[in-house]
Amino acid sequence: MWTEKDNKLIQEFKFSDFQEAFAFMTRVAFLAEAHSHHPNWSNVYNTVTIELTTHDAGNVVTEKDRKLAAAIDSLGYAG
Repeated sequence: MWTEKDNKLIQEFKFSDFQEAFAFMTRVAFLAEAHSHHPNWSNVYNTVTIELTTHDAGNVVTEKDRKLAAAIDSLGYAG
């Protein structure tokens, strides 16, 4: 579930291992490119943390972030 904190939409995703986490990141990368909107994210072993904010709007949450979050959710991974 995405939470809004400090002008960011944030969600943490956990996977069974690094390979699954990286595969998820690859899928998200294609979505991000299609939306012309690129996340701040990190990966530590089986955990991917994604932060969405719109840099062009002054680093606040906009509809662009909400659309990418919904697209990421459509991949079917629970956070």
